[in-house]
Amino acid sequence: MSGLRVWPPGLAGALQFLTRIPIRTDAAVPHHRVVPWFPIVGLLIGAAVGGIAAGMIELIPTAVAATVAVVAGLLITGAFHEDGLADIADAFGGGWTVERRLEILKDSRHGTYGVAALTSSILLRAVSAASIASSAALFAAFVAAHVLGRASAVVAMRLAPPARQSGLGVAAASDMRALPTVAGIVSGLAAVTALTGWWVVVLLAVSAVATVAVVVLAVRKIGGLAGDVLGAVEQVVECVVLVAVAGLAARHQLWWA
Repeated sequence: MSGLRVWPPGLAGALQFLTRIPIRTDAAVPHHRVVPWFPIVGLLIGAAVGGIAAGMIELIPTAVAATVAVVAGLLITGAFHEDGLADIADAFGGGWTVERRLEILKDSRHGTYGVAALTSSILLRAVSAASIASSAALFAAFVAAHVLGRASAVVAMRLAPPARQSGLGVAAASDMRALPTVAGIVSGLAAVTALTGWWVVVLLAVSAVATVAVVVLAVRKIGGLAGDVLGAVEQVVECVVLVAVAGLAARHQLWWA
């Protein structure tokens, strides 16, 4: 049975694009129909990763459970966003001109800056999650991080022009429809709010600061957004959300825990 008969077309396309889950579709789904589903895919990934962490924390040390969960996330997504972060680190760190930075972005190889950024992201997420002792808070942390990371990437598409005349940023932003895009973001935020309660205010604040920071840097370095920039936005937001939850969980308890 084809994926389109089982999944809504946009969701099927988003799962194809953002994960390694074998979803089939009858035809390619346009980017503008895929992008609104990014936060929902983040919710599914976050629930899977958070479920692994929350379940394993009852059997093994928290640090091990958190690390296994982060690795599981890498396997589910195929390190898709991590690759974007590494490419941006190489381009912004090693390129002295806009032309050279855009050229580096096209290179599939990773240099020192990229490897350092990639390692830092994985380490920061694992350590932050490992410091969360509550299984409920750990589950909520991963869900919030994955939802807000992908919702922030969608928002970023509207904050700055594309750096190139082709690619995901142009294809999606040019035809993006307001209603389904807002609906997707609101649905993801509703799930995060239900899980984290008033913590969501802090998480939204750090996500907004991180998103704007990456977008401003991208505009300064390459004149706008590229697909790799959106991957970097997702990664940076995912990291700061986990750091924020680690701090909140150390001093407060979730409303439902």
